[in-house]
Amino acid sequence: MAGLNVSIAFFFLVVGVCQALRQLSKRLLSPGVYGCLASELAGSLQLCTSCLELRMLADIGPWAGGFGPDVVLTLLFLLFTVHGASFDGASANPTTSLQEFLLLESNLADTAAKLLAQGAGTGMGWALTTLYWSWELTHFHLIQNLIASECSSSIHTSLHHAAFVEGTCSFLLHLVLLKLRQSHLMYRVPALAATVTFLTYTAGPFTGAFFNPALATATTFHCSGSSFWDYVQVYWLGPLAGMLAALLLYQGNIPRLFQKNLLYSQKSKYKIPKTRVAAHVDSDEQCRKRKGEKSNSEPHA
Repeated sequence: MAGLNVSIAFFFLVVGVCQALRQLSKRLLSPGVYGCLASELAGSLQLCTSCLELRMLADIGPWAGGFGPDVVLTLLFLLFTVHGASFDGASANPTTSLQEFLLLESNLADTAAKLLAQGAGTGMGWALTTLYWSWELTHFHLIQNLIASECSSSIHTSLHHAAFVEGTCSFLLHLVLLKLRQSHLMYRVPALAATVTFLTYTAGPFTGAFFNPALATATTFHCSGSSFWDYVQVYWLGPLAGMLAALLLYQGNIPRLFQKNLLYSQKSKYKIPKTRVAAHVDSDEQCRKRKGEKSNSEPHA
């Protein structure tokens, strides 16, 4: 279990370094630059390094470390709980940034900056994790270095099925994100962590369950077994289609593209209570009766 303890220490170190980077950036940069660049860069760096180390444990741990998938899934849930609590508004996911753009919550320049920061963060995460593995602090890292040049594609099913799996995972994740975006952090973070853990357990054997284009690019695009276009269809277009479907189902429209609601009828914002309507009708009837009584009681000439 010594190798597992080293990996857990690495997780703590990564979170600590990225948190220090966030605090330093907050002091030196304006809120706009911090939110679009520094926060997304630190979040993507933290996510990529953690997921690469966890993926290594999932691949090598069962036969070289003697622990099963339950350990990896538990670590995954805890890591995403920490990520959700420490990301400080960053998504570290291109499809989430595009979703904010389509919801008119972010303009084109800010969205482009976020995408660039996410790509740079995942690239840095891959480079730093590879450097860390080269030190061979555990036998896991030694084995990882031996098999790194022969890594194979994470797509273990047909291309269309793989794209459907990634799209479905993205669809469910973004539905949860849309439903919980106004919820308190205490409820939103564990719910998202549980969703990611469930989706990874379910879809992992088919595609690796990335549903994050930046993370998939840094993690599996360099592996042999599938072409670049195959990877693009599965790990870019699949999650993008899933996000669009979730947004359309939740909103009924895509505000950036069209305002007309295609799924849900527009109801009046203000509702008149039925009791008030009934009372108003009763008062009108009483007024009419009184007028009729007065007209009957007047003397005729």
